[in-house]
Amino acid sequence: MLRDILRRAGGALFAWRSYTFLLLVPLFALEVRHLARPWGSHRADEAWEIVCLTVALAGQAVRAMTIAYVPKGTSGRNTTAQKASWLNCTGLYSIVRNPLYIGNYLILAGITLLWQSWELVVINSLLFAAVYLPIILTEEAFLLRQFGREYSDYAARVPCVLPNPRLWVPPGRRGDWRMVLRREHDSVMSIVVSFTVLTHIRDYLILKRFHADKEWLIACAIVTAAWIVIKILKKTTRLLKNPDNPAPADKCGVEIRPPGRNNG
Repeated sequence: MLRDILRRAGGALFAWRSYTFLLLVPLFALEVRHLARPWGSHRADEAWEIVCLTVALAGQAVRAMTIAYVPKGTSGRNTTAQKASWLNCTGLYSIVRNPLYIGNYLILAGITLLWQSWELVVINSLLFAAVYLPIILTEEAFLLRQFGREYSDYAARVPCVLPNPRLWVPPGRRGDWRMVLRREHDSVMSIVVSFTVLTHIRDYLILKRFHADKEWLIACAIVTAAWIVIKILKKTTRLLKNPDNPAPADKCGVEIRPPGRNNG
């Protein structure tokens, strides 16, 4: 019964999964008492921003490495219905079943850590789990209907959210970085804009005056210009159009086994 309720909720949340971060924004306003320069040092504060940005960019890198190697018709941003032409089981999908959501969490964690509140990190982590658990259950029910035994064997072998590097299977196709640019430019833009806005709000709350952070403003301007160029290229050219991606060279299921095992 509970699983059915979660799946129905997941169906509703699936359509809005790209906007779930907005649910967490109001919490930033509730956690301002911790804001301060680490050790009262401007250099330490800049170092902390770099740490937070590194965490967020690690999440973006996970998303990019995942999307670069998936065939057309999978791991999309579709919102109206579940779609899957192929079962991804190599690359990052060989060590964890939901690499894109891990990437999303790392992005959220990097942005949340900027606010210097471990309570906020815990709350946002719990809310993230509450939103994405129903989505994962809904997606896995769909994949089980779509691929049957092939998916059940894959799910029995590969963990849901905690990666197991020992299961690594190299991708069966070449990476398509045009697809990464086409699909992930909005995500990169969101990260840089979020950090630019939050660092300025944070500085204002700490210093009690507005302070223009030139590095973040320049970074935001560069990323915004690149974002606009990519949008134009998407709409007016075929430069970022990917060819029909071939089916994965490897088949999922019991045939794919972790390296080191006896495949005979």
